[in-house]
Amino acid sequence: MIIKRILLLSLLVFGFSFNSYSQILEPVKWASEVEKISDTEYNLIFTANIDKDWYIYSQIQQSEDSFAPTTFFEYKGQPNNYKLVGDTSEPSVPSIYDKIFEEDVVKFKEQAIFKQKIRLLNADLKQIEVYVEYQTCDNSKCIPGDYTFNLSLDGSAIAKKEISIDERSKQLSKKLNLSVTGWDNYEKQNVEEKSNLSIFFLGFLGGLIALLTPCVFPMIPLTVSFFTKSAGDPKKGLFNSILYGFFIFLIYALLSIPFHLLDSLDPGILNNISTNVTLNIIFFVIFIAFAFSFFGYYELTLPQSWSAAMDSKANKIGGFIGVFFMALTLAIVSFSCTGPILGTLLGSSLTADGGATQLTMGMSGFGLALALPFTLFAMFPKWLNSLPKSGGWLNTVKVVLGFIELALALKFLSNADLVEHWGLLKREIFIGLWIIIGVGLVLYLFGKIKFPHDGLLQKLSKFRITSGILVIAFVIYLIPGLTNTKYANLKLLSGFAPPLFYSIYEKASECPLDLNCYKDLNEGIAAAKIENKPILLDFTGWTCVNCRKMEEQVWSKSDIYKILSEDYIIISLYVDDNEKALPKDEQFQYLRSNGTLKEIETYGDKWTALQTTNFQNNSQPYYALLDADMSLLNVTNAYEPNADAYYQWLKTGLENFKK
Repeated sequence: MIIKRILLLSLLVFGFSFNSYSQILEPVKWASEVEKISDTEYNLIFTANIDKDWYIYSQIQQSEDSFAPTTFFEYKGQPNNYKLVGDTSEPSVPSIYDKIFEEDVVKFKEQAIFKQKIRLLNADLKQIEVYVEYQTCDNSKCIPGDYTFNLSLDGSAIAKKEISIDERSKQLSKKLNLSVTGWDNYEKQNVEEKSNLSIFFLGFLGGLIALLTPCVFPMIPLTVSFFTKSAGDPKKGLFNSILYGFFIFLIYALLSIPFHLLDSLDPGILNNISTNVTLNIIFFVIFIAFAFSFFGYYELTLPQSWSAAMDSKANKIGGFIGVFFMALTLAIVSFSCTGPILGTLLGSSLTADGGATQLTMGMSGFGLALALPFTLFAMFPKWLNSLPKSGGWLNTVKVVLGFIELALALKFLSNADLVEHWGLLKREIFIGLWIIIGVGLVLYLFGKIKFPHDGLLQKLSKFRITSGILVIAFVIYLIPGLTNTKYANLKLLSGFAPPLFYSIYEKASECPLDLNCYKDLNEGIAAAKIENKPILLDFTGWTCVNCRKMEEQVWSKSDIYKILSEDYIIISLYVDDNEKALPKDEQFQYLRSNGTLKEIETYGDKWTALQTTNFQNNSQPYYALLDADMSLLNVTNAYEPNADAYYQWLKTGLENFKK
């Protein structure tokens, strides 16, 4: 009964997303020089100075599925003005076998020098532009980057000018600099990362759910009995059980290591990755497949030969290594039940900003929850008598998880829909589909519908009745979300369902809570001057979970709503609006502070560059209180769930404006 109560609590909490924030990193500094060989031949030399503990890869990529080649040189202006003589050379460094990519790779540390010989075809050529794309990694993350070199062949002053952009780009770049003043009065806020303990806890809940599936639960008494009875010595049996549990935890924690190499935390593309339409659609399809697997229409299993091989090694080897292979066998044979739950952790991590660190914490929590029973029951064997017998209730758990996977799948489709503005999953449609899923779950729990592996249901258990009542209550809670009333703001779903203004109903504005806001910076500043009001500059995102929580749980408070609607001009800039291209005459090349170029082609590009240029921050939500002359009125702010603190922050800014 205790275990079922834990399951009930876990099902209610599991599946929530989480965000964290990244910092701006630039581990590679580039330099260049020109070496004259003759009047028509030159060596172009490019030097990558790499920070400690970081490295870059070779130019040579073994396969398309391998690592991104760190050095990709594009020589502009040839073949009309010059031609390349041979390939771009790189340092001679022994290759090492990479277990992640399963191939030999070459990594450069500290410094890497690349050379390219050229032969002029145009004697009047004085300058050459070279573009490089690269990826730099440390032991926990990888950051893609790019750099553009402008090299002078005759040694003139232009050689000191690394980047050259046209005059129009210069003028448009200047407009990004708001010349914000007042930093001496207000310190910049350091955005704190979400505690990894909460992420670990969510993974732990996922592990508890996995324990109560048909693939894992029956293994607990069998495995514990094996260790306690076959060892002969009770102490040795207990030790092996503890070791077995440790290896289970270790295996799931280690599964996240490859993602530290693949995870990209570069602020220039972070939002592009987390809001990538293709990635979200792929996760939508995967979660649908997981759901129908849980329903029992098919099983997603790893090859049986894998588990047979691991089991054989466990029997032959024995000792520590034998126990490890036993743990590995459990991980493999239980994949059909644990795979969808692990997929939820993976999907939540890779489509949020936390990336591989969140995944490691989640996987560690998952592994710990899965490992604990094998150790605890070995320490206290009498507890085995309190375990409920295996039976149809285990399949019920799987089917319930299938319904949850269906609901989670819609979140990924919603992300893609919001970014592309398809209008497929407006808020009411999203909530309506959740209601349908909820009704289906209620009908299942009360025995009105069955799935392939369900047996004959003679009477409803307390678990089914209690769960059914809770789901009915949740469905009733969702119903007002279908209306065009003030009760449509379902605060429990803030950040999960589409925003309130993304609605099938006619709204007063396309802004949160029907507030009056501007999505164009210049229009907003002009309105602030005319109305003589302070500005709330809101850096937000279509798929930003914490942005929705702030709007629907904090901005909706009566005192905050009043001050926002009456006393402030809200300018909401969506940094992930990368599907909406800027007009051609507004697209330009932006020279970043590190000397590299960024192609500003979409509104999302523009607002991202504006945020990092003026506030040296790339997290969302991010708020700044300004007057129309771009003077700060208070410290900048970020995710602040404390409504009273947020109100005081707004009130202080308003008072400073009136002064």
